[in-house]
Amino acid sequence: QVQLVESGGGLVQAGGSLRLSCLVSGNIDSINGVGWSRPVPGKADEAVAAITSAGVTVYSDSVKRRFTISRDNAKNTVYLQMNNLQPEDTAVYYCFAPGPRQTYWGQGTQVTVSS
Repeated sequence: QVQLVESGGGLVQAGGSLRLSCLVSGNIDSINGVGWSRPVPGKADEAVAAITSAGVTVYSDSVKRRFTISRDNAKNTVYLQMNNLQPEDTAVYYCFAPGPRQTYWGQGTQVTVSS
């Protein structure tokens, strides 16, 4: 089993920044990487960023050049630095980690961007 705990959400004005954290614990060797996802009203969830076990990063077009995903292996933590936030970025952000038989999810952290 793998446990994911997010933190760092909050309320910020448009143009501001936030850094989300995802603390990973449990059978970490069983997962292939960690990502961040958010629901999109009327659409499928959007995986906004991910980092593989090899350190390769990928981003959705909507956040590219604004969000940066990184990790601190010593702290078992994955970060999502979000800059130039916009009202459309408002969502609950979930940390997820694909495993061999299931995908693990955190409880989510709310990000609200005011205009």
